[in-house]
Amino acid sequence: MKFQKILTSALAFGLLAGTGAAAQAQGTPAGRGDDVLLEMNQAFKRGDRARLAALLPMAQGHALEPWAAYWELRARIDSAQPEEIEAFFVRWSGTYQEDRLRNDWLRILGQRRDWQRFADAYPLFRMNDDREVRCYAVVVERLRGTGPLPAATVDEVRRNWYGMRESDDGCTLAAAELFAARQFTADDVWRKARLAIDANRPRVARAAVEIVAPEESALVAQIGDNPARFLAAKATAGNRTRKELVTLALLKMNASDPDAAAQQLDSKWSVQMTPEERNWVWGAIGRQAASRLSPTALEYFAKVTRDADLHGEMLAWKARAALRAGNWKEVLSATTAMDDALRVDSAWVYWRAKALLAGGPLGAAPAAAAAVQPESASLPAATAAAGRVSDRQRGEARQLLEGIASPRGFYEQLALEELGLRIAMPERPAPPTMQEREAARTNPSLARGLYAILLGLRSEGVREWNYATNLHATGGMGDRELLAAADMACQSEIWDRCINTSERTKSVFDTGQRFPMPHQAAVVMRSRQIGLDPAYVYGLIRQESRFITDARSGVGASGLMQVMPATARWTANKIGMGGFRPEQINDRDTNITIGTAYLKLALDDFQGSMPLAAAAYNAGPGRPRSWRNGPVVDAAIWAENVPFAETRDYVKKVLANTTSYAAILGGQPQSLRARLGTVGPKDPNFVEPNKDLP
Repeated sequence: MKFQKILTSALAFGLLAGTGAAAQAQGTPAGRGDDVLLEMNQAFKRGDRARLAALLPMAQGHALEPWAAYWELRARIDSAQPEEIEAFFVRWSGTYQEDRLRNDWLRILGQRRDWQRFADAYPLFRMNDDREVRCYAVVVERLRGTGPLPAATVDEVRRNWYGMRESDDGCTLAAAELFAARQFTADDVWRKARLAIDANRPRVARAAVEIVAPEESALVAQIGDNPARFLAAKATAGNRTRKELVTLALLKMNASDPDAAAQQLDSKWSVQMTPEERNWVWGAIGRQAASRLSPTALEYFAKVTRDADLHGEMLAWKARAALRAGNWKEVLSATTAMDDALRVDSAWVYWRAKALLAGGPLGAAPAAAAAVQPESASLPAATAAAGRVSDRQRGEARQLLEGIASPRGFYEQLALEELGLRIAMPERPAPPTMQEREAARTNPSLARGLYAILLGLRSEGVREWNYATNLHATGGMGDRELLAAADMACQSEIWDRCINTSERTKSVFDTGQRFPMPHQAAVVMRSRQIGLDPAYVYGLIRQESRFITDARSGVGASGLMQVMPATARWTANKIGMGGFRPEQINDRDTNITIGTAYLKLALDDFQGSMPLAAAAYNAGPGRPRSWRNGPVVDAAIWAENVPFAETRDYVKKVLANTTSYAAILGGQPQSLRARLGTVGPKDPNFVEPNKDLP
């Protein structure tokens, strides 16, 4: 059955024409060539060079032969001759595999310090999306040049270096070169060490310290092992290096015990540090406390004398803590200090607008929207303060909201409602023309990506598909090309590529592609049978699996609704599904039955709160039970304060998806706010119906 689906799609999109695989359609044993590719993929994962070499001739002519050739050469690239590499580039010119191997080869050339070959190969690297390779390119530019590098290039290295959590050779080397050339300052390098310690990457921190203070780099290991002991052994921080090492130790201590780090800073080290160092540590302590939803977070942030000394993650958590406390002045302060990249994020655009309004509603709607009243769940105390908002603030807030308002996402939808509008799906654009469809059908990377996904090589297929849509040409495909590619994926029921590709369009919004409804009869019928909103179920499935029926997560969740085996057993028993076996969870209807049942049980357990139930579905019910403690807040504020980044993003996307699906299913404009409500401590009179909910 699976081979037939592959064959049907392959014939439809011309994948078999002119290849050895075409013989399969003419009587050759089904899937013979496909089996070779699947076996080669497994051999590549094992690093079995001999088996790859033996199988490669059998892949000749197959639609995915470029992958076979890539796996065989990539497995031995460390010993391959440059001539072999160049021959591969010529043989597979223009393909994803050519550029992928060039990426791998450039890394090796950088590690070998073979700068001449690197300089020859780098201009041909089309994707140019590897930060380490880009850093090597800057090293080459530096070695070849006679003067300082442009400021934009230096800034790019700094961003790339700071953005890499793991230890890397290229950007560390580039940073060392720029430090030696006095284009990086000691502040730049120590900042990297701080970021690494914050991320629990002591080896990365040590590599940074080796650039700026090599004689002290061994102390970083001591800090990583036991920061309290390191601090106890130091009486003073008499010079710049010692001050920075103390800063690293306090940051390391803060990771496990922010209150202890605060006590150390207050009682001993604060007077010995520079204002910038103190501000950084207080910002880190505030961030850690805020991510634990501690009411002390704003007290710690209040000790920061200059918000500009804090990095983006600290400022984001300061804003979150201020939102939770209803302190709009501090929300405004934090968003003002954010850099341009963070301030244009729709979350901080929205909350800055709300802070300008002191949390209250925008006010009179524009004439075009006067008939539609905004729905507001803002804090009551803040609403009164909104009356004191100046016309300038109100104007800036409106401008910010109008800049993001759309049905595209969580804060974009909330911005629409702040402007007095409800969420409706825009009119679909004209469908792809025959010529646009033909261009997509004959795009070799799209075709190979589709074939690989259908064959079960999802990772490879997704990478090649994304290369075709995003990276083969500078700037990626245009909107009409993306619509045609998305249509191609939709027709083959590759729903994740259908959705993700359509989401890349900027000037058009194809509702059918972005919010498909496969398995509609099963999902809608089952949802309504148990009293669930089908839009909520669709919103969750879209986020969980993108409608991939055989999806399996790294932790073992399976199927459309990504149900864990233990959860499936518990739920099956709870709803009286006799004779349930774990392998049944991969059956579509069983997965929907169990997934919707669990979601309904979670929703009942959280008294109908969609945000809390979504958080429970993603992170387990115990965590949101704890996260809801504290003040009663707008659920949008609660969602923004969810400590886990994955769950925070998940809750917002599920609720935005739900609102979009409700507009599609109901054919009427919808309110996201109505689905959010408020979140606060559990009603003491409410008895949870499922205290053992897993």
